[in-house]
Amino acid sequence: MQMRTRIGILGYGNLGRGVECALRQNPDLELAAVFTRRNPESVKILTPDVPVYPADKAEQLADKIDVLILCGGSATDLPVQTPQYARLFNVVDSFDTHARIPEHFDAVDAAARQGGKVGIISVGWDPGMFSLNRLYANAVLPDGADYTFWGKGVSQGHSDAIRRVEGVRDARQYTIPVESALEAVRRGDNPALTTRQKHTRECFVVAEEGADKARIEREIKTMPNYFADYDTTVHFISEEELRKNHSGIPHGGFVIRSGRTGWNRENAHIIEYSLKLDSNPEFTSSILVAYARAACRMNRAGQTGCKTVFDVPPADLSAKSGEELRRHLL
Repeated sequence: MQMRTRIGILGYGNLGRGVECALRQNPDLELAAVFTRRNPESVKILTPDVPVYPADKAEQLADKIDVLILCGGSATDLPVQTPQYARLFNVVDSFDTHARIPEHFDAVDAAARQGGKVGIISVGWDPGMFSLNRLYANAVLPDGADYTFWGKGVSQGHSDAIRRVEGVRDARQYTIPVESALEAVRRGDNPALTTRQKHTRECFVVAEEGADKARIEREIKTMPNYFADYDTTVHFISEEELRKNHSGIPHGGFVIRSGRTGWNRENAHIIEYSLKLDSNPEFTSSILVAYARAACRMNRAGQTGCKTVFDVPPADLSAKSGEELRRHLL
């Protein structure tokens, strides 16, 4: 009987809990350990009889884990953690700062090659599944244009940015595609769209008692890199209403390639891939788990170094055998 692949989780927030749930649906994988920066005794996981350790103990348990899934944030956690642990473990992360992926790749590649391990970075739905669809569509329709729309959904990073504004107790921010822009792309009009023309942002804010709401709204709408380039609406609501109507973390989006073929470009084609997600972190976690399987397989086959979703054979993601894939999915 084939041994199950042993998975470790580093970080037990929304993403880590999602990984734990996803492992339950993949019988060829098993949760071996959870590592946390909190007091381990305060962390209650769902899986019986699986130990929770302090994060600084992970390196001592390298021989007990086949793949370590890193569930930290892209701003400060993963740039440090992924190269650190790639020396000792096969690792998978969800690093999503697009502009910094090349430097993150180089750092993880050096560490993973030094340790003889595989590190797969930027795994999720964007970057990740959306990246694959952009690549496939570009390869098939080289004469064309790409469009990516996100939402409607909760942006966790933008929500956090609002919560950093003085006088804000809590907040949720929704990214919403502009419907007229989306329809123009679907028609094949190939519009040149600015940032403001593609998405709007809607904010639901719980203010501290006595806070200056006009100042809070002004600070949100003028915040560079987050809201200044968008048409932004701010609603002030009660904490009860936020809990009742905005407690979930839905998201989704669309990747569209509009292209032409024929000797005189006479035929138009649209490729569209879409996601509608009840839980952004749980869906991302499910992708991380599939790529953890691939990381282990690739390393056992002798591969080392950093990889992205572009480098992973699709068959390595699946628990099914090659024969099963050819019979049922091809």
